[in-house]
Order: sequence, then C-alpha cells, then structure tokens
Amino acid sequence: MAKEFDVVVIGAGPAGYVAAIRAAQLGMTVACIDDWKNEQGGPAPGGTCTNVGCIPSKALLQSSENFEHAGHAFAEHGIGVKGLTLDVGQMQARKQNVVKQNNDGILYLFKKNKVTFFHGRGAFSKKLDQRYEVAVSGPGEDAISAKHVIVATGSTPRALPSAPFDEQMILSNTGALALAQVPKRLGVIGAGVIGVEMGSVWRRLGADVTVLEALPTFLGTVDQQVAKEAHKQFAKQGLAIHLGVKIGEIAVGKNDVTVNYVDDKGVSQKEVFDKLIVSIGRLPNTAGLNGDALGLRLDERGFVDVDGDCKANLPNVWAIGDVVRGPMLAHKGEEEGVAVAERIAGQHGHVDFNTIPWVIYTAPEIAWVGKTEEQLKAANVAYRAGSFPFLANGRARALGDTTGFVKFLADAKTDEILGVHIIGTTASELISEAVVAMAFRASSEDIARICHAHPSLSEAVKEAALAVDGRALNV
Repeated sequence: MAKEFDVVVIGAGPAGYVAAIRAAQLGMTVACIDDWKNEQGGPAPGGTCTNVGCIPSKALLQSSENFEHAGHAFAEHGIGVKGLTLDVGQMQARKQNVVKQNNDGILYLFKKNKVTFFHGRGAFSKKLDQRYEVAVSGPGEDAISAKHVIVATGSTPRALPSAPFDEQMILSNTGALALAQVPKRLGVIGAGVIGVEMGSVWRRLGADVTVLEALPTFLGTVDQQVAKEAHKQFAKQGLAIHLGVKIGEIAVGKNDVTVNYVDDKGVSQKEVFDKLIVSIGRLPNTAGLNGDALGLRLDERGFVDVDGDCKANLPNVWAIGDVVRGPMLAHKGEEEGVAVAERIAGQHGHVDFNTIPWVIYTAPEIAWVGKTEEQLKAANVAYRAGSFPFLANGRARALGDTTGFVKFLADAKTDEILGVHIIGTTASELISEAVVAMAFRASSEDIARICHAHPSLSEAVKEAALAVDGRALNV
C-alpha cells in the first residue's frame, strides 16, 4: 500500500525544498522526492542551483576573483605576492565542499521539519479517488500518495541541435563548472547570465575567452545604460564579445572545437577553441514525469500550464519554479514554493513579479529590480531618472573599485520608484534596499531622506535617489 501524505513535492531544488519545508511548518505531512546524486551516489538535494548552478558558480567566481586580485590588485595596497600559483584541483575541491555543505544543510532541514525525503525519480502513477499516487524509482524505490502534488522539477540546459553536450568538449553549465584545468582558448555561445559568468571565471584564471551572441545588443534584458557600461568593462578585462552573429557548422575534433559563424557584417568567420560552452537558455524539465498519462497540460513551450496561483489544470496539482512561466531564478521559485504551501493551507500566498531582483555575478556585479528605461519609454510612462557613480563614493575609493553606478527611475508625477539598476561591487547586496522600497511602494524621496551609514557603498543608493530631484550632494 502506498505511503500517504498530505503533500508530495517532486523535486528538491530551491522551489521544491522550500515548498516542502513551508508545508510542513503549516502542519501538513510532507514528502519530497529528488534524484540528484553526489559523487558517491548518495542524495544531493538542491537541484541545479546547488549542484551545478548558483552555488558552485559563486564558489568559482570567488576563487577566480581572489586569484586575479592577488595577481593584479594587491600591489596597489602595498601587498607583494611572489610565485603566485594556481591549483585548479584544489579550487574544484573547495567548490565541491561548498556544494556538499548546502546538500547536507537541506537534508538537515528536512529532518528538522519532519519532511520525509525519498531519493529517486518521482512520476505520476495514477489518480485515486481524492489522491494521486506517485511512483519513486531509483535508489529509493517506493510508492507514495498525496492529496496535493507540487511539481518542482526545474529546467535543463538547451543544446544546439548540431552540437549536443558531451561535457568534454561541448559544455553546458555542468561541464563549465567542472573543468580540471584552464583551457587556453575558450569559446562561449550565448552572452546571457551563465555565459558571461562562466566566461569571467575562466578569463580571470588565464583563458583567452571569446563570446558569440546572436542578438545585436549585449544583455538585452538589462537597462541599456548599464549594459553598455558592462560591455565596456568586460572588453577592458579581455573578454572578446561578438554580437549579432549567426552560428554555422560546429566541428568537434580530438583536442579542439571549430566554430564557423557569420559576423554582424555578414562576413564568414572561424574560431578554434579548446573547449566550447553553450549557454543559449534552459528548457523546462518534464521528461519522465508521466503527467501526460493523467492529462497534465503543458503550454506551447513545454512549461506546465498554470494560472496565477501556480495551479495546474488537474485538481490539487501545482507547479513552481523553472518548470512554469516567469523568470528562471532560484529566489522566484522559493517565493512560489512558500506561496503554494500557504494556499494549500487555506492562506493567501503572494508573489509580486514586479519586485523580483535580478543579479549577474560578474565583476562588476550587475543587479536590478523593476522596469528598465527602455521598458518605460515603450509603455509611454513619464519618469525621472537619477544616477550616481561609485567613482564619487568614498568607500568605493577605499576598496579600490570605483567601477559603475546606481540608477533610479521614478514616476514623474508620484515619484514612486519604478526601477533601480546597479552596476558595481556588491550590487547583489545593495539591490535589496531597492526591493524593500518598491515592495512598500516608496518614492525616491523616501530613500533620499533615509540616513545611510558613512562611509558605505549604500550611500551611492541614497545619492542616486537624490539625483532624481537633481540634488545629489557628492557629485
């Protein structure tokens, strides 16, 4: 007989494990199924984010940034480094230890919150009277049932049809994070978040990196004033970024990969790389879910079709995170997970898509929330803008990194903050103030009137808010 629960969550990535924990906190009996394995074959909950995404990439970004600082920036501080060496094996070992700490942390949280964990692959089996039976295959073979099922199976990297991933020569994010040595020549197809982050890591460690992007603009979803500054900084660092290209034949040799493409001027080009990262987006992961057997509806792009509350077309079936519409961001999935658990419990869970922050963890970091200037213009929204450069910020000078600026966009009539865009050091941390402000529908004047610690990078946020009214104090 199948083990019975109130809620079964399929997937233990950021969306799934958070949904499971919140449901358990609300008094429900909860099971969570996940098939990620560590190197020993044991459970590795956390999904793509923890295992081959957010967490390991930030570990390598930090290591590579430390290496670059030691080699280039420490001298300015009077710190001499002789005989600088690079041990990629140790760097990878540290990364894996960071990943394991997060895996173990999730397992601990399941135990603490009395969430029953099943290590295996979850799939719909059949519809019972008022419940669903879910089969667990793999290391933890079992059958369980629940009144509510939350699908949180995440996404998978999209491959080029002519160049499938082998994770040896043609790499997805998984292979890009696991290189045993620094490639001399590294190609990246796709100048999105993953592409520029991974390109930045290996460029800092010594690779000659070329990025090929099909779109005519760099970071098209980013406010273009920020994107242009980012492009300038990345080019200055040594990233070769080619926009508006059309990828042609890709030939994999024994020790290299040849990419033929047409550049933005219509001229045929050829590049030869030691490794090639393909980062052209991600696809919802519904393979093996067996939802079609019960009539689970997918949309035209393969995402689970849900309404505004994350309800699927089947009664008491929900879907969250990368497998549904909206940005593929871990924190967006977490918010949906909490909201769905609360809706199941009869509460009013809420997710505001307008105040979800975005971050690109390059150097300089890029972070934003709300509308870009281009979006406001396209919607004919009257607005005022104010910006402040880190060059005029005392703490940034002391840190030795004055790259970038903070930019505010506010409604021309009401002064409500419509968007905040930051490029510079620790932008990922500074953006949170803007998220809070927008969640409370604050005005730029509200931020301008709040006392910020001195000296701090956050003063640039206040100064940009002041600049909306043309009264920045330090520029």
